Amino acid sequence: MPNPMNPLIVQSDKSVLLEVDNPRYEEARDSLARFAELVKSPEYVHTYRVTPLSLWNAAAMGMTAREVVDALEEYAKYPIPGNISREIVEYMSRYGQITLHAIGDDLLLECADEDLAAEIWQSRKPREYLIEPVDERTFLVDPINRGNLKHALLEIGHPVEDLAGYAEGEPLHFELRDVTLEGKPFALRKYQKEAVSTFHAGGGIRGGSGVIVLPCGAGKTMVGIGAMHELQTSTIILCPNVVAVRQWVKELLDKTTLTANQIGEYTGEDKSIRPVTVATYQILTWRKSRDDEFEHFHLFDARNWGLIIYDEVHLLPAPVFRVTAAIQATRRLGLTATLVREDEREEDVFSLIGPKRYDMPWKQLEDQGWIATAICYEIRIDLPDKMRRKYALAEDRKKYRIAAENPIKIQLIKELIDYHKDDNVLIIGMYLDQLKMIADEIKAPLITGKTTNEDRQKLYEAFREGREKILVVSKVANFALDLPDANVAIQVSGTFGSRQEEAQRLGRILRPKSDGSFARFYSIITKDTRDMDFAAKRQLFLTEQGYQYVIASADEEIWRKDPQSFF
Repeated sequence: MPNPMNPLIVQSDKSVLLEVDNPRYEEARDSLARFAELVKSPEYVHTYRVTPLSLWNAAAMGMTAREVVDALEEYAKYPIPGNISREIVEYMSRYGQITLHAIGDDLLLECADEDLAAEIWQSRKPREYLIEPVDERTFLVDPINRGNLKHALLEIGHPVEDLAGYAEGEPLHFELRDVTLEGKPFALRKYQKEAVSTFHAGGGIRGGSGVIVLPCGAGKTMVGIGAMHELQTSTIILCPNVVAVRQWVKELLDKTTLTANQIGEYTGEDKSIRPVTVATYQILTWRKSRDDEFEHFHLFDARNWGLIIYDEVHLLPAPVFRVTAAIQATRRLGLTATLVREDEREEDVFSLIGPKRYDMPWKQLEDQGWIATAICYEIRIDLPDKMRRKYALAEDRKKYRIAAENPIKIQLIKELIDYHKDDNVLIIGMYLDQLKMIADEIKAPLITGKTTNEDRQKLYEAFREGREKILVVSKVANFALDLPDANVAIQVSGTFGSRQEEAQRLGRILRPKSDGSFARFYSIITKDTRDMDFAAKRQLFLTEQGYQYVIASADEEIWRKDPQSFF
């Protein structure tokens, strides 16, 4: 029931305000994360928004409208506006009102009632993908348009529950190892098993498509391998880069009985198609010119695939969405640390890959010891007087680069490195000139997109073995980089407020540490500039995951304080 001491204010526009300085803040935040999206997170009041998509994802994970309303009432300071409860019930009731079924060779769209069927028949875009009415509530659909129809219906506010089932794919029998090739005991963790089980759903029609959301370092690759083991079928795995491809291959060989001749790499360097084929998004979307065909799309037809795994599904390029729309009879598993897409195409993921099936909060895994305890610092520095006029006169986009490349950052980096001389440090940024200058000043190796894969692997190996304590890395280190001993990250510049980038960069240091020490994530920001504006957007991700976020100026030397003092 509403209570003036509670932390939530629910407003009639479906925004929800959450007071940070409230004893019930953390439990309210964790409850909201199941069905609302974080919009803003300044110091004292965070703003969430309840959207149709956030409610449909909640419904797909088994939440009811009553549970959502009860959660809001549990933490509400004032009575919930009447329209909010009604709209939650109305939107969540839409999930399951339209279903796709397969009867023999026919694909049928079935509506809950005749009025809904009439609305769909009169809607221009969905009607393009309907062949004809079968009765007052049912339509015949061309199977090739299964994905296009789901996408078109979602655009007019009607999610489709796809119960049409899947092609079994070419059989591929293998087992999970009890002991890895490296001699270590292996078994899926409890939450990884839960994620696999939820996705698989006993092999029934209610499983087989959807997204698993887990933190970086929590073993999303193991979930993918677990799904492959359940299905025992030939599989395509799509990854953001070649490094990720090779990590998948390494893990498959280390933890399953699959052999090297059963696993193919499909990249710019090697194009082998095997029962398990691991490819990059980049090679799939390569074409000679904008007017040419995507010549590597033939990979999707090269075998009778039974499963497609989209690693880092939030990075899925638009052309691959188009292919995915045409292969809805193949089981699809998306893996990600965040459903946020910078192109705002979250609805495409929902309709074409599937809804969110499993979500484990970062802090919960941290509390269980599966990922390192992390503390995040934003250190604010001044822009030098000699750069202020240049900054003031620059056009908006250049303003950010001027502030991000603030030369004072280098001196602060040196102080942080000196303090963390016994730690394993990653310095991450986006501007190559800035990174080269930093690498030269601190005499550390630099890894960019121009660094060959062979040289990258050598430097990563040296870092893992302790021969290199510091690496300066560009955006190539944002994704699928396995450096488990990294425990300090220093961010000097980023991609214009990208939450997904913040997720990946923090994830680089979240593998649990053998000594139980804290992981530290520093962002060096030029205050009162666009640098600070974009940092506020990136901070959204850290806040919604529940991380301690400390803001200070450089002269406070906050990094010398005991991290426990901030908890």
